[in-house]
Amino acid sequence: MELKKYHKEDSVIICSWIKDEKSLYQWSADRIGKFPLADNDLNENYIPMIKNKRFIPLSAFDDKGNLVGHLFIRYPDEKDDSIVRFGFVIVDPVLRGCGNGKMMLQLAIDYAKNILCASKITLGVFANNDSARYCYESVGFQPVGKSEIYKMPIGEWECTEMELVIV
Repeated sequence: MELKKYHKEDSVIICSWIKDEKSLYQWSADRIGKFPLADNDLNENYIPMIKNKRFIPLSAFDDKGNLVGHLFIRYPDEKDDSIVRFGFVIVDPVLRGCGNGKMMLQLAIDYAKNILCASKITLGVFANNDSARYCYESVGFQPVGKSEIYKMPIGEWECTEMELVIV
């Protein structure tokens, strides 16, 4: 697997992985806010963020060049480059449960450490997304602080903040 720069053509495939509203909100936390997704919705969401240079969308490709996963890395604090945040973490649904998410996360952690020189990575995961939480824990993320409740269009969900301190 290899992480590469996200290209606008990736949006069609990534958006096709979201099959229902629950999956949309577990993945995007209502940042996109509509279901079903159109082919270009991810690009539309990313346009304003890419311009500020503190947002790095990445796509994961297998050895045959097939898009198998996606995530972004952003700097949550304008004045602190030592902390980055992962978001919109997703793996092709037919490839889940086989270690692909873990492999993509390990590559993203290496990127954050070696390219961005980050010392901490944060992310949020909903309590109703056990498989994602287990995947994050498998690469070293730990819950921190207290959980918050988010009001989604399809209900109220508890979100756990997680972090990984890079050594």
